[in-house]
Amino acid sequence: MTAAIRARVRTVASRVLPPGVKRGLKRLVRAYHQRFLAFTPADLPRVLLQLGVLPGDVLMVHSAFDKFLGFHGGPVDVIRALQEVVGPGGTLMMPTIPFQGSAVEYATGEPVFDARHTVSRMGLITEVFRRAPGVVRSVHPTHSVAVWGSRADAIIAGHELADTPCGRLTPYGKLLDYDGKILLAGVPANTMTFCYFVAEDLEPRLTVPVLTQERYPMRWKDPEGTVRVSNLRLFSPRLDHDMSPLVGELKRRNAWRERRVGSLRLTLLRAREVYDAAAALAERGMFVRERPVR
Repeated sequence: MTAAIRARVRTVASRVLPPGVKRGLKRLVRAYHQRFLAFTPADLPRVLLQLGVLPGDVLMVHSAFDKFLGFHGGPVDVIRALQEVVGPGGTLMMPTIPFQGSAVEYATGEPVFDARHTVSRMGLITEVFRRAPGVVRSVHPTHSVAVWGSRADAIIAGHELADTPCGRLTPYGKLLDYDGKILLAGVPANTMTFCYFVAEDLEPRLTVPVLTQERYPMRWKDPEGTVRVSNLRLFSPRLDHDMSPLVGELKRRNAWRERRVGSLRLTLLRAREVYDAAAALAERGMFVRERPVR
């Protein structure tokens, strides 16, 4: 059964099963994983090293803690394991985007971004991480990044000056500059925010508009608490986020590295290899597409 079919079955089941039955099934699933697919915080560094995460790496992490079934620990244990592997000379990054859905929809609500208090909507681990000791967060009203480690200050510097979310001088572009890596922990490829940087960077060569022509006034607080406004081009809400062509190209290039610990799937990618694969697809008109207007 493919992942798409499994997802479809779960969706249908969630609609037709009574709430009590769904809760019972979830308890059974958790019990099965705790019994047969358990793993501990000590297992994570070992598997990450086997996968190719090395001391000194600059590592961008995307995660879903609800996929850590059978894990005998919490989000703090995941973060500590990641910090242990990259070490004091390395750098750990997580996107802390404050919305789900499109940036344009988010902008219409006239939010005020505060790096100290605005909650990350990119999963529980990212929210715990942004609050952790030694972590700094870039100031950007739509696509902020939380960073820990030796290059943290350099990576977040100037994000508030960018007039697009993920351009060359943002933390996403710096991930490429530092020859960084990307870890997907229980999440699919379409969560990879680095691909927004790639799309921005390749936009002049694409037939599909990546960013809106309209600029949106986005408000944010500086460190002194003063509200400022940046007029930003945001990502087009019509962008198709299907990354299956990119996944296929990365696998064809032997650039898709994957392991499991318990039932958790971990995928490691080099930012440079993702960029090169996407650029090759763009030459064939296969990287960025638009959703049809309904």
